[in-house]
Amino acid sequence: MYELLTNEQMRQADQLAVRAGVPSLQLMERAGRAVAECVIAMSGTRRPVVVCAGAGNNGGDGLVAARLLAERGVDIRVLTLGNIDQLRGDAGEMARRYSGPVGKWAGEEIDPHCIVVDAIFGSGLSRQVEGAVAALIAAINRSGVPIVAVDLPSGISGDTGAVLGNAVKATRTVTFFRRKPGHLLLPGRLHCGTTSVADIGIPEAVLDTIRPHLFANVPSLWGDAFPFPQIEGHKYTRGHTVVVSGGITSTGAARLAARAALRAGSGLVTIASPAEAVAVNAAATTAVMVREAEGAQGLSALLSDPRLNAVVLGPGGGVGEHTRAKVRMAARGERALVLDADALTSFGENPKELFTILTNHRLSTAILSPHEGEFVRLFSTINEIPSVKQKLEACLAASHETAAVVILKGPDTVVAAPDGRAAIANNGPPFLATAGSGDVLAGLCAGLRAQGMPAFEAAAAAVWLHGEAANVVGPGLISEDLPDALPVVYRRLFRRLDPAPGSKSQA
Repeated sequence: MYELLTNEQMRQADQLAVRAGVPSLQLMERAGRAVAECVIAMSGTRRPVVVCAGAGNNGGDGLVAARLLAERGVDIRVLTLGNIDQLRGDAGEMARRYSGPVGKWAGEEIDPHCIVVDAIFGSGLSRQVEGAVAALIAAINRSGVPIVAVDLPSGISGDTGAVLGNAVKATRTVTFFRRKPGHLLLPGRLHCGTTSVADIGIPEAVLDTIRPHLFANVPSLWGDAFPFPQIEGHKYTRGHTVVVSGGITSTGAARLAARAALRAGSGLVTIASPAEAVAVNAAATTAVMVREAEGAQGLSALLSDPRLNAVVLGPGGGVGEHTRAKVRMAARGERALVLDADALTSFGENPKELFTILTNHRLSTAILSPHEGEFVRLFSTINEIPSVKQKLEACLAASHETAAVVILKGPDTVVAAPDGRAAIANNGPPFLATAGSGDVLAGLCAGLRAQGMPAFEAAAAAVWLHGEAANVVGPGLISEDLPDALPVVYRRLFRRLDPAPGSKSQA
């Protein structure tokens, strides 16, 4: 269930289910039942429940939950901002089936001993929350009680995760069939608490018509393309990654990327080093090789060997024409290219030059891995690219503009491909906010690309591995820890993806 549906796609899924013979009232009944079961799982029947019901189908789901909880002996009260008798369609029918107490909220505080079911708005909300609704949401949050949100916390955009004026801060969120981008993107994810997905009877076959292009970044998304080591393989069949180093005072970033590429499975890894830094790089590496490559010309000579099939540029490379020249040179041919940090910032004053380089590099899709600051410097002058606050849309637009896979890093890292696919990560812990962690990510991308993994899948897998490695290390993490946590992550991953016995290496 890694597909994510936009608000419009979820409406389409509901419509397709009805056309396939699933009554819409049955969908609402099952949705409300899932909410009721969540409430029972949290506290049994001991605590009173206040259902805050809106005027649409989300309110209908809440009324179903209220009726079913009342049948279980739970003390129920429904609060509305309007007249429940004015509900129409399926929600109106569920209002008629509910016979318990209903009150109109008049500004009072929420009972501090209850559980709140937030059924005010669903994921389709697109306007700012104001007035009495905003005041009710504030009262719910102020109460400090457990809150179960129906579909999505009221006030959160299902498409962007944005807070639309004011939003409920839920303890649990119960959504239906598939999650929305707003469940994973910040700040929406922070408002959801723990999210569960309920099966309400929508046939899986509707996805064949909808054809989702947004995904949660999990191994099921890219596992089929993952480069499991083959028993008959050897280091020369697993690719050769080159990481371009900066000068003598800034070599650490390249070494982090190089070690990550090696841990990711690249058969060979070489640091291309300026002459002044060769000794430093060589003294600090073992399995990673070091070759002198002075400037763009030296890098060109090194890359004349076609077996060197993946290149990382940017970590500690320095900002300026010398880095731009290396990018121009490395972008020639069919090798996989990963650009990070200084390789992106170097084009900040003339991003169109980089975009032209990348769109001409069509034989092998490049990967760009900016954090928000680098993204803004590179793309802020392009009118077609929205604000970075609209993270998913901005990343997709940048990918289209550059014909490259773009990784927009952060606690909700987005990976976007030129064909419109995007993956959103939610496994990265806060410990990743440390110097050099982005260099490790760049190396992981290149190490997977060197083994032949396609660019989008490699970038998504690298982001997931990066987050899992950080979870293995935990508090106190520094970037040097990340590559060495990968063996644990790989063992778990290989068991999860279950390679066929006898054909691939066993963890």
